[in-house]
Amino acid sequence: MKKDPAIRNIVLMWLAWALIVLGFQALATSRLQPTWPDHAQEWTTNETGPAYQKNRTYLLEPFMNNQVAWDSEYYLGIAVGGYDDPLVPAMSQYGYLIPNFATHIPTIVAGPGGRMSLSYAFLPLYPLLIRFVAYPLGLFGLNPIATATLAGVLVSLLGTLAGMLALYDLTKDSLGKEGGLRAAFYLVIFPTGFFLAQVYTEGLFVGLAFGCLAMLKRGHWLPAALLGAAATLTRAVGVTLVIPMGIMWFRTREWYALDLEWRQIYHQGLPWRPIGRALLAFAPLITFLIWKFSYLGFAFDYIEAEFFGRGFMNIGYAFYAWADSFRSMWAYEIPQHSAYYFTEFFGMTIGLVAILRCLKTHPELAWFSLAVFLVSWGSGPAQGMHRYVLGAPAVFVTLARWGENPVFDRIWTIASLLLMGLLATLFAFNMWVA
Repeated sequence: MKKDPAIRNIVLMWLAWALIVLGFQALATSRLQPTWPDHAQEWTTNETGPAYQKNRTYLLEPFMNNQVAWDSEYYLGIAVGGYDDPLVPAMSQYGYLIPNFATHIPTIVAGPGGRMSLSYAFLPLYPLLIRFVAYPLGLFGLNPIATATLAGVLVSLLGTLAGMLALYDLTKDSLGKEGGLRAAFYLVIFPTGFFLAQVYTEGLFVGLAFGCLAMLKRGHWLPAALLGAAATLTRAVGVTLVIPMGIMWFRTREWYALDLEWRQIYHQGLPWRPIGRALLAFAPLITFLIWKFSYLGFAFDYIEAEFFGRGFMNIGYAFYAWADSFRSMWAYEIPQHSAYYFTEFFGMTIGLVAILRCLKTHPELAWFSLAVFLVSWGSGPAQGMHRYVLGAPAVFVTLARWGENPVFDRIWTIASLLLMGLLATLFAFNMWVA
């Protein structure tokens, strides 16, 4: 079989991108010194003072510290010490507790006088893979947190490579090989694309979710189901993969075979093939429900609602929060706040327009992407949308189509890279980005 040279080009592009992003963050932190605190949002003013990382064990490790900030603490905490790691911040009826090196506050099941680790707001697969990859990396002699950090970056990078290859496979037939390469390239240079190389779930999620869609396109149902289930255990929004999988299953018309009278079943037996295909098609939903009604799922809901203020499709609150943020952006009373929300609304607008534009050409990708967008947008606080749209493949399909115009291609590349450089620098300095 003749090898596709585009695959080699994607691998080389991915490797160069990874080295450039990691090197750029190291260079930026060596050359610049920010002014604290960060006024991007009201709560970040208190959270980003000079001593805000005091006693935050997983944020203080010097090794690859540029790739660790904010939620990275919880992924590393789960990977190294489990969900009840006493070195991770916890919540109790008395408020927000930060562990102390001397006392090592224990985290127990939430209840009267009890505490629950904030790690329960994060799903298990990414930290589990970090722990798995960290075992062989232990040969380098690094301490456990440094080893887990290196493992987390590697998992994110490998997931990103898988996502790039999947995007190419999803688009090369409709956009040509050059269009497929553009889609993969636009993924990693999106303004928040640097998250794909940090200790965050974005890299792994795009690899699993986009890989699921690529396997679905090829009719490989078992790999698609496994990848879809894994994506759901990486980020809860992965459950929306049931939409494209359900659409494809419906189109097979095998569901007709499930509409049998009992007399037919008695004589012919159960239609095992359609039943099996249906179970594979709904694997993300089945996985989600199993997790949702487990202890981890109940704990997730509790911490998300009580501490992070998030829930499922809280449309009224989300609309108010985003409308208020839009108003405050134009007030320009605090330049940092306005600049932050400019990047939020810029990424969110590009994402939504691109998704809607993709509905006619790639409906399965578009409906999944729209579900990712709406579930993320409707979860609560007005933040993070320009990061969440990384999980929407339709965004990069449409951008790749627009990129057939050489003027758009150059303009978008310049704008994306400049914004990504800014945001990657802010993240490396532990300032709020998304």
